[in-house]
Amino acid sequence: MKSIYEELSPVQTAGRKYVGPIVFVLLILVSALIGTSIGLLLVYSTDLPQVEELEHYRPSSTTDLYDDQGRVIGSFALQRRVVATYDDYPQVLRDALISIEDKDFYRHWGINVWRIAGAAYRDIMSGGRVQGASTLTMQLARNLFLSPDRSFHRKVQETLLAIQIERRFTKQQIFALYANQIFLGHGAYGFEAASEYYFSKPAKQLTLDEAALLAGLPKAPGYYSPITHPERALRRRNLVLNSMLEDGKITAEQATSAKSKPVQLNVQKDPNSLAPYFVEEIRRYLENKYGADQVHEGGLRVYTSLDMDLQKAANQAVLDGLAAYERRHGWKSHLPNAIAMGVPVENYQHPDWDNDPEPNGYTHALVTAVSANSATLKFGPYMATLTASQAAWTKRKIGDILALGDIVYVKVLSLSDPGKAKVSFEQDSGAQGALIAIDNASGEIKAMVGGRDFEDSKFNRATQAMRQVGSSFKPYVYTAAIDQGASPDDTILDESVSFATPSGLYTPHNYDEKFEGNITLRRALMMSRNIPALKLADRIGIKTVIDYARRFGVTSNMPPYLPVALGSAEITLFEQTSAFSVFPNDGVRITPRYITKVTDYEGRVLEEDFPDVRDVLNARTARILTSMLRDVVLHGTAVAAAGMKYPLAGKTGTTNDFTDAWFIGFSPSTTCGVWIGYDEKRPLGAKETGARAALPIWMDFMKAALAGHDPGDFQPPPITPASAVAQKIDTPDTASVTDESH
Repeated sequence: MKSIYEELSPVQTAGRKYVGPIVFVLLILVSALIGTSIGLLLVYSTDLPQVEELEHYRPSSTTDLYDDQGRVIGSFALQRRVVATYDDYPQVLRDALISIEDKDFYRHWGINVWRIAGAAYRDIMSGGRVQGASTLTMQLARNLFLSPDRSFHRKVQETLLAIQIERRFTKQQIFALYANQIFLGHGAYGFEAASEYYFSKPAKQLTLDEAALLAGLPKAPGYYSPITHPERALRRRNLVLNSMLEDGKITAEQATSAKSKPVQLNVQKDPNSLAPYFVEEIRRYLENKYGADQVHEGGLRVYTSLDMDLQKAANQAVLDGLAAYERRHGWKSHLPNAIAMGVPVENYQHPDWDNDPEPNGYTHALVTAVSANSATLKFGPYMATLTASQAAWTKRKIGDILALGDIVYVKVLSLSDPGKAKVSFEQDSGAQGALIAIDNASGEIKAMVGGRDFEDSKFNRATQAMRQVGSSFKPYVYTAAIDQGASPDDTILDESVSFATPSGLYTPHNYDEKFEGNITLRRALMMSRNIPALKLADRIGIKTVIDYARRFGVTSNMPPYLPVALGSAEITLFEQTSAFSVFPNDGVRITPRYITKVTDYEGRVLEEDFPDVRDVLNARTARILTSMLRDVVLHGTAVAAAGMKYPLAGKTGTTNDFTDAWFIGFSPSTTCGVWIGYDEKRPLGAKETGARAALPIWMDFMKAALAGHDPGDFQPPPITPASAVAQKIDTPDTASVTDESH
């Protein structure tokens, strides 16, 4: 019997001869490939982050500031993000995102092998590097742990991390992590923040077309931005809708209806623009206490004292008051010109245009055409025509004061579609204003305006500007006198007088250069007479007067010189306003406060502020001074406010050469201070007193602050006994008085 080998043909024998070596070589190649793969995996996985960190991961989130009604008034963030849960994202958004980004999201195990293979083939054929084909899980891994560079090394790491993520987390958890992390343009991270930014509403309220628009952004947020490239955003949105239709997520009718809609945005206004000076004060405080990282990334919740409605009223009052001042002094502006700055008219963009204009608001506009009696203005998407009547206050022809490319200041009177507006012609010569309002009962700051335009100057004139306060200092003089036994009905001689000082004789004068003779202390304060105030301060001692001002909370430097009694000391508006709140509070000082509570990301209370209350003056003296300051409004220098049907009191202040104009006043519930002046301390102009420049702003604000509220009433001062007959303050030993005139 022949062996099996004897029965094989020569060819068959030769084939059998090479089978062993071929199998051996193949085994070696497979082993090498496996070994190489394992080696590469070890190399690429040695520096991979621990996916377990995701269990405790909390993305950088926005710190929000709330007013006293829980409304957002500002925020701090490196990344605008609102962390949401899976259920916070509506089904329509989840369907849209999965259809366009990762159709097999709920079925794959972190990677899609066929998509990766297809992408790799295309990259090899085109000579490119490995890119594309990332699942949502892979994108999440890249955004959280890896660099954005496109390389084979990063792709392998991305794949390994995606597999680990899928092993440890549910699909719902992965989706939520991705939806909170992804960048969607214009500083918005995550779909909740993007929904609030682009549409001013939470993601739960998104419509189909809106959800599709957002779902199209992860691919290239800048390229498909609906703000800067609406036509690209529209095409991308419709592509998402087509993908949803193919996946059976929507019907053909729904797709057609959604695609027929234009891109309609309702871009969220910058909340910091309402009270920027107040928000900046909060930022400095928080960063000093908690550190910049915690403030800008920690998602704090800061509950403040501000009242959004009162802040709006304060903004309007200051801007309107400055506009009235500017018009009183005629046209004098030297306008900046876009063309002179090397910017073509068609390319010019002003920072004011970043925020949507509002009726009664003020903005800068660009002159795009001009004739002798009219000009065409552009601001943002709006156009307006300036006529001769609107510029009549300048007493000049439009063609003489405006040129093509000029940047002018206007008040927006009305807005209409499409892109039309009515404006009034205004001027910004550099005059500044500040206002601060404080709730008497709590010490809470309800409104703060630190200047005309925060973007132009971040210097806070309400808290940082040291300015001479003029006659608004006099109440401290009269407080000291009353507290030491004087009566409002005591008389004092208003006459020419000189005071001996270390530098020689000091001969003051009254504002009107006249003297009234014997007058009561009440009238002296009511009419803001200088000589009586100086005589009182000299009799009591200027150091005693300064001590009383310190009790009221004034901490600024006040040298012990007699002119301080007339307000030569430099004090902030914040200090003056806070100090005046002692009068309606029956002598109680409540330290002003910005913040009521701060909580962390988890809702734990980090701090809670309560009123700091101190008695600084007896109630009798406080009530007497309140009644005297009430007469300032009813019959004195602030009589313009007498027509307001509320119990009001206060004091005007005007400095030498009219460089500063003040009014500090109060109702039973609210104390408000207003200042007007130039930063460089130059004159406002002849007769620009506190009553003329500052008081109208105060009145406008207080009308809004008190409207619809029970104003209450001041506590009456004690009745002076019948035996207490008015006495003369002047006595033969009055110090340092001479008979010299002027």
